[in-house]
Amino acid sequence: MGRRGYPPEFRRKVLDLLEAGRKVTDLAHDLEISSQTIYTWRRQDRIDRGLEPGLTSSEKVELAVAKRRIAELETELQATRRAIELVREVVPPKGGSRPSR
Repeated sequence: MGRRGYPPEFRRKVLDLLEAGRKVTDLAHDLEISSQTIYTWRRQDRIDRGLEPGLTSSEKVELAVAKRRIAELETELQATRRAIELVREVVPPKGGSRPSR
């Protein structure tokens, strides 16, 4: 099973080394991480600084939180709808037919 992620401090140090003139391939080899990971970090850093278009890191976090909340609300709505169906099966509607006297 692979790593879940790298600490933000580590990413920042790698990006600082890139800006200092180190090559992606050298850093990847020395730090035993993929060069694609470093390219991804560099691109996201450029987006966060407004140098490239795209979702910033904070916008990505906000979007993920919103998607989780939407999923929770959809689950609650589905459960509520099912509960309403079950109640309708058990409880006769108001004003329905009454037994004759």
